[in-house]
Amino acid sequence: MNPQQSDHQVQDATAEPAAAGVGWWQAIQPALREALQIVAPALMLAITVHLFMAQATVVFGQSMEPNLHPHQRLIVDKISYRLHGPHRNDIVVIDLPIMEELLVKRIVAMPGEVVEIRGGVVYVNGQAVTEPFPHDTSPIDMAPMTLGPLSYFVLGDNRSNSNDSRSFGPVLLDQILGRVWLRYWPLNEMFLF
Repeated sequence: MNPQQSDHQVQDATAEPAAAGVGWWQAIQPALREALQIVAPALMLAITVHLFMAQATVVFGQSMEPNLHPHQRLIVDKISYRLHGPHRNDIVVIDLPIMEELLVKRIVAMPGEVVEIRGGVVYVNGQAVTEPFPHDTSPIDMAPMTLGPLSYFVLGDNRSNSNDSRSFGPVLLDQILGRVWLRYWPLNEMFLF
């Protein structure tokens, strides 16, 4: 073999991988660019929806039975309470600094109201509150409590097995993440609240 010929073959052998590497990068650049054009806006939209509009959450514990059960999945509406305040009987998701997980509870009393429980019946300003949903009616008592401004009294529907305002006190408006809007899982129990 001619020495000049072997040098030429060595140079060609080293040039091929470099060309193949550049060709590979050039081949994936359009696909990568297209993927970023799809993924980046979708990710930004998902983050925006999660932060400002809606959020998925899971029910932990049995405090909302018989209406909500452990491991059911919910969509929380975060926009409604920016337009108007919470309403009595709304099911809400609460983020308390003293709790590790989010809580799902029902609003039973509003700011400025006096709430008490006698024999399992909730009284607001001395009047029994209509609670048109299945709930535990165990004969529980609680002394009257006057709620401050922007304070809400929340209870679980399973009153004898619920960590709620009876133990941690009223919930402030800024601790309410939003209103439970939809139960979406399991599919056969889907329900719009």
